[in-house]
Amino acid sequence: MTILEYNQPAAAYHDYDPQAPVVAQMLVEAISDRNSSLRVEHVGSSSVPGCGGKGYIDLLVIYPEGQLEAAKLALAELGFQRQSSRDPFPEDRPMRVGNIEHAGQVYPVHAHVVASSSPEVDEMIWFRDRLRSDQNAQRAYESEKRRILEEGVVDGVDYAEKKGAFVKSTLAERTASISGTREESQTST
Repeated sequence: MTILEYNQPAAAYHDYDPQAPVVAQMLVEAISDRNSSLRVEHVGSSSVPGCGGKGYIDLLVIYPEGQLEAAKLALAELGFQRQSSRDPFPEDRPMRVGNIEHAGQVYPVHAHVVASSSPEVDEMIWFRDRLRSDQNAQRAYESEKRRILEEGVVDGVDYAEKKGAFVKSTLAERTASISGTREESQTST
């Protein structure tokens, strides 16, 4: 597998691509083979069956405490690159990018590198699983993405910032649910 130079296309909506999970699994295996201490999860719209999005493959590369540099090295050895767009993620919570070709199609890949102790790990996985299990949430997310694009937003960073409001409001449901569960357990003791 060869990670190609990253070329970020303008933000656009694409129907769900059933090949995306195949490509993601190939990437998961390649990263895990390079460094077995890393846990890799396919997240984002392409990880949700039937969910349309930008056509990117988002990976969550989870590293054990103290292994950030090893995680970045494993991705670099595979050909992933540092972000060169405006507002890149900081190097203490980096994102690596690349393109991969599969079956004649090029897939942009975003590899989010996050410490296992970070709350972001649970949040990203919970959000993915929420969309997988709740078709209404999935459709609302797709509608929000289409709305943003219909406003004329084509810059990837602007697009991500605008859809962040939807993600935050959905994650607020998780926080409320966790708080409610804690209150119930404290009341019953």
